[in-house]
Amino acid sequence: MLTILGFVMIGTFLVLIMMKKMSPMGALVLIPALFCVLVGKGAHLGDYVLKGVGELAPTAAMLMFAIIYFGVMIDVGLFDPIVRVILRFCKADPMRVVVGTAILAAIVSLDGDGSTTFMITVSAMVPLYRRLKMSLVVMTGVAAMANGVMNTLPWGGPTARAAAALKVDASDIFVPMIPALAAGLLFVIALSYGLGLRERKRLGVLTLDEVTAGDPEQVLVGAGSGGKGAKGGKGGKAAMTGGAGSGADAEAPSPNAPDSSDAPDSSDDDEFKGLDPNRATLRPKLYWFNAALTIALLALMVTETMPIPVLFLLAAAVALTVNFPQMTDQKARVAAHAENVVNVSGMVFAAAVFTGVLTGTGMVEHMARWLVDGVPEGMGPQMGIVTGVLSIPLTYFMSNDGFYFGIVPILAEAGAAHGVSTLEIARASLVGQALHMSSPLVPAVYVLVGMAKVEFGDHTRFTVKWAVLTSLVVLAAGLLFGII
Repeated sequence: MLTILGFVMIGTFLVLIMMKKMSPMGALVLIPALFCVLVGKGAHLGDYVLKGVGELAPTAAMLMFAIIYFGVMIDVGLFDPIVRVILRFCKADPMRVVVGTAILAAIVSLDGDGSTTFMITVSAMVPLYRRLKMSLVVMTGVAAMANGVMNTLPWGGPTARAAAALKVDASDIFVPMIPALAAGLLFVIALSYGLGLRERKRLGVLTLDEVTAGDPEQVLVGAGSGGKGAKGGKGGKAAMTGGAGSGADAEAPSPNAPDSSDAPDSSDDDEFKGLDPNRATLRPKLYWFNAALTIALLALMVTETMPIPVLFLLAAAVALTVNFPQMTDQKARVAAHAENVVNVSGMVFAAAVFTGVLTGTGMVEHMARWLVDGVPEGMGPQMGIVTGVLSIPLTYFMSNDGFYFGIVPILAEAGAAHGVSTLEIARASLVGQALHMSSPLVPAVYVLVGMAKVEFGDHTRFTVKWAVLTSLVVLAAGLLFGII
């Protein structure tokens, strides 16, 4: 009974948000609350929610201060040179823009933190997507898949969990998987190329003069809200343009739809680059200080010197104090990024209700065991393949902790009875990460869709099919190379 209700609860949630019948925050809270009552455990709802909130509170704190930190770094111009290099490569070609998104997300993912990756990628690419009227869902989907493949780095989380759960060395899991993961990343880039061609066919290739004839996107995402240097209207927000809701299949914008063409014309290449070179928040004299602070922050994150929430809290405090010594300026910068902070943190705490009920009622455990018990006895010698296939849905419906510490050991025991090595099971368990990064249980995905101003349901509808295909490519490559 719990198994059926668990699948129905997840299915109801996905259908309602994809059909836009409920907001993600409302669905994450109300649907699990209803199902908690249906399974007869309504009296324990408060306990489940508080436990879920307690588990996700450090993540919410990390995201809050990470958004403030990277928002300040964007405000002061730390990423301006990087963005200009990327956009010079992309020019005004939608195909190059999408491929550039995948490459940028993959490179930034080397820090091992999905939230950081999405903040930098969205901040760099959103102005160009909006200017070219490209689908923002293509951007979020490509970024999520690239990060999902790269999330398998030993310091990224899944590999470390698999190693801890099965008591093996992380390098013995990851290093042999490199060819398969490289194949997955190449597939994401090839997919980006194909999606970019579809966008190019829909929009055409513009010259720089044609692009800069429209409204210049004055600042990066959220960077100029409330700032003196923003010239783009209240809060400095750009209008959402065509296709943000339905990926590469989105219809072209209506001629009557509001867009950014009402603003004054400009042919300044710097403004094309999605940046206002004269914004009041720039701190060119502190560029190298901010660069060193960011590098030190990322290095401390990778080496796990301190808990990540603490690192971001300290870094945000230092960045605000050094770059904006005046109290009024600090308040203005925090206020400029308050919308993103509230949206993302709110979604994380709403997701805590979903995960708390799913785990507390025992639904997730029953669902997982039903799937594992459903594996035919004759598939025992193929437990590597079975683990790889099961990792795709299970890491979508479960947290990484629940999957790697609760399910993978069971699969490893079943495999060992048929001569399948523990390392083979551990490597196969990484297959589903391309899809996992778009799971409603992953806080980082709310950073991605929130900063891009994309509906979570639209992102899900567009991304899931491609992410599943990416995971299957990784699995096929693992089999081909004899890794799994």
